[in-house]
Amino acid sequence: MPDKEPIPEEEIRIGVYTCQCGGNIGDVVRCTAVAQAAGEFTDVVVSREDMSMCSDAGQALIEADIKERGVNRVVIGACAPSLHEQTFRGTVARAGLNPYFYHHVGLREQASWVHHDDPVGATNKALRLMSAGVAKARLLNPLEPIRLEAHQHALVIGGGVAGLRSALDIARRGIQVTLIEKSPFLGGHMAQLETVFPTHAEARDLLGELIDHVVSHPKITIYTYAELVSVKGYVGDFQIQIRQQSRGVSDDSVDAILAAEMPTVPDEFNYGLSERKIVYRAYPGYYPQTPAVDWANYVDGCVMVDERPLYLQNNPRTFDLTVGAVVVATGFRPYEPRQGEYGYRDLPQVVTLPQLIRLLALTEPGEPLQWHGRSVRNLALIHCVGSRQLDGLNPPQPDGQVNNYCSRVCCTATLQTANELRERYPKLNIFDIYEDIRTYGRGHEAYYTQASQNMVRFLRFHDDELPQVTAAPPEDDYPLLVRVKDYLTWGEELELPVDMVVLAVGMMPNPVHDIIKLLKVAPGTDRFLLEVHPKLRPVETAVAGVVLAGTAQGPMNIQESCAAASAAAAKVAALLSQGQVELEPFVALVNSERCDGSGECVKVCCYEDAITLQTVVVNGREQKRAVVTPANCVGCGVCVSACPNRAIDLQGWSLDQYDAMIDAITADALPEMEYA
Repeated sequence: MPDKEPIPEEEIRIGVYTCQCGGNIGDVVRCTAVAQAAGEFTDVVVSREDMSMCSDAGQALIEADIKERGVNRVVIGACAPSLHEQTFRGTVARAGLNPYFYHHVGLREQASWVHHDDPVGATNKALRLMSAGVAKARLLNPLEPIRLEAHQHALVIGGGVAGLRSALDIARRGIQVTLIEKSPFLGGHMAQLETVFPTHAEARDLLGELIDHVVSHPKITIYTYAELVSVKGYVGDFQIQIRQQSRGVSDDSVDAILAAEMPTVPDEFNYGLSERKIVYRAYPGYYPQTPAVDWANYVDGCVMVDERPLYLQNNPRTFDLTVGAVVVATGFRPYEPRQGEYGYRDLPQVVTLPQLIRLLALTEPGEPLQWHGRSVRNLALIHCVGSRQLDGLNPPQPDGQVNNYCSRVCCTATLQTANELRERYPKLNIFDIYEDIRTYGRGHEAYYTQASQNMVRFLRFHDDELPQVTAAPPEDDYPLLVRVKDYLTWGEELELPVDMVVLAVGMMPNPVHDIIKLLKVAPGTDRFLLEVHPKLRPVETAVAGVVLAGTAQGPMNIQESCAAASAAAAKVAALLSQGQVELEPFVALVNSERCDGSGECVKVCCYEDAITLQTVVVNGREQKRAVVTPANCVGCGVCVSACPNRAIDLQGWSLDQYDAMIDAITADALPEMEYA
């Protein structure tokens, strides 16, 4: 091993590394020419290229140059920083150098991919980008992560299967958990299912087992009928305020009240197919065991016990928590077809798939399938209702957008139901009318195969020629007619007489505008909550310490929801288990000598308490100065542009560094390259 070269104090020695990215860059950019030319830049002591700088061998090259050749600044031209910035920071740190003495240049996205038909131009651009990176590297300063104390306590919002799974996994890692559920009972939509695919296990048995584990865990506290009302603070130290409604019924009066006379309302558990009292229990095996009062429909004196009015009281209580992280598991709601969509709400024989699932649950084995007093002989299932909609063809939602996404779960759920119908009612004629069938999960294709073998009749429509559902003439033997142009029979126009039409509705996010506002998380174009990156950071939001679980972020089946919930729990545990969190140091920094307290930075800042004006004493006089709270700052740079005195900079991305990069990238002359 050669001796380490002596380095004069404060001498800048830059190492430049050009990655071919397995051909993603090297097939277009002449990486050898770029590396050779970059070696001529001032302060560059080594310039290398490699097929894969992120590989163990590539990282070893960088580490060796830092240790043996005295490299104290590193510039790497490779794929997107979001992919390997953490990788290379670790490489630099292992070699004993401050990890922020490294700058990443995105040659793949900024050169090879956008100029794949112009190798010479891409190579020239790559060299200019590397030149700008070297210019910035000369001005890099050692930085330290922002370290904050973290309360080892997590809040989980939502008591469905994803919230329950996440809470249990977090608690099993030794972290205190508070779970809140807006409704009076735990379970969510899983409680409304009888079986789950592809195992056919009893849904409520699985759910009950999970609830038992959650309820009995000593580190989990549960509040039902509770919602978030206030959030302050930042990752590691969120100050949370929760409001909980009273259940309105004490355990010693349950039997008398449940037997009392009182108004009834449509039962949301059965999607309106039955009614329930306004003091109610949700479903068999529900938790908590105490019934709850439906305060939205309660009127004083409407409950009669022994012909005397009983006055129930709702005394909401508000309490505070301090938590280190928040899991958002707010779930979904089935798409509600608009009036007249495939005859929905105009024709009583048109129902949704969730309603049919509950109808089958309410129908005893051996009983005939009946609807509105008629036996169901012919039944049509229509896919993609409320999913994969097209602008100009489908009416938009209230926000002006159509649901252009695939809800993913509906196809398998529809086929599972079709097979159950065939098994229970062998004489039933079933028509499955679809645009596309997407049985993407392991074992899910078997449902399609089984349905075909069960003589389910498949018909395929195009998205611009939707099926039409109309009432049949009074003299017809069937109440409905479904007209469809079937492209499995080369566009044959068919008319199907049926007793019932079932709409396989998609998923929509629960309306959580209050949570979006309180937690400052962002919805995507599909209105589900948005993760930072679907592959690299699949459960994290842009707000540090706030993570997503289950169908809050998109359509998922139960298995996927549980997997996402466990991923969220792992992220929370990694964040809080050490008792402190580390944040990137790329935040605003105020030069108090230049600051005159104008407050322009505070006016433009979009983040609560990120930058404030505070009174300080300077030379015996009280003066206003801008002060940054690093935990609340996201490094957006808006305050930098607003400051009239150039008193604010971003650590790691200062104005001087930008100036140097611009000068380098627009320089008249760069070292010549050989393109061969």
